[in-house]
Amino acid sequence: MTTLNKRYDFVLFFDVQDGNPNGDPDAGNLPRVDAETGHGLVTDVCLKRKVRNFVGLSKGEQPPYDIYVKEKAVLNSQHERAYKALGVDLSGDDKKRKGGENVDKARKWMCENFYDVRTFGAVMSTGVNCGQVRGPIQVTFARSVEPVVSLEHCITRMAVTTPEDAEKQGGGNRTMGRKFSVPYGLYRAHGFISAPLAEQTGFSEADLELFWEALKNMFEHDRSAARGMMATRALIAFEHSSKMGNASAHELFDRVTVTRANTENGAARKFGDYVINVKADNLPNGITIKRLV
Repeated sequence: MTTLNKRYDFVLFFDVQDGNPNGDPDAGNLPRVDAETGHGLVTDVCLKRKVRNFVGLSKGEQPPYDIYVKEKAVLNSQHERAYKALGVDLSGDDKKRKGGENVDKARKWMCENFYDVRTFGAVMSTGVNCGQVRGPIQVTFARSVEPVVSLEHCITRMAVTTPEDAEKQGGGNRTMGRKFSVPYGLYRAHGFISAPLAEQTGFSEADLELFWEALKNMFEHDRSAARGMMATRALIAFEHSSKMGNASAHELFDRVTVTRANTENGAARKFGDYVINVKADNLPNGITIKRLV
């Protein structure tokens, strides 16, 4: 496969309607917000999780598209797979911890077989040492373009967990709970793709196309009652003609703006309440804009 030889910077827009896009476990699973501004937040970890899940579903979690960080994975066991494939004996605690002269070979094997390692990078020096990888793709937190409101809903369940709970309620089986939602929010995230780091991990043009596909469709197989309606609304990539890039990322991102389509409607409640604009004139030399969504 052809290794990626161009730098990219991209802007991702997605929205949520009547759902919780990213609950905060430190706040009772309330939607994450900036406490000073009220803008909603979705972490980079959350977004990369959705990419991993899509790739795993679409490729069956088989090399070279296996997923390193996934549910029920034991990371040191993943590392041992590399040494086993290389025919390296890891008997002895010291060999496991250090890896010896085979660490570079193990790191290369992990990049070749795990999509998320060669894409996002990984620290693989825990216990069984496969080294560290700096991934070519990095993603920021997503932030809502306007402040959001977190709503709290009381919910009921017509069942209890144990017979003892049923007795406490005098034969009734109703239990109470709570869930949280954002009525509507349009979120914006930024991403960076480094061609020099892609060379180091073997991240290819085909891997990039799969990444774009994942960003477009990552919510389609991530449905739940808690997340409401979520969708990718826009994906704008700035392609550089060189490996090192032809312009600063922040200057390119400033070309993408969001305005309200109709301020008389009050609070936004749908994507149509916004207009996304991309300034395409007077581009720096070597920059091409790609509207992928």
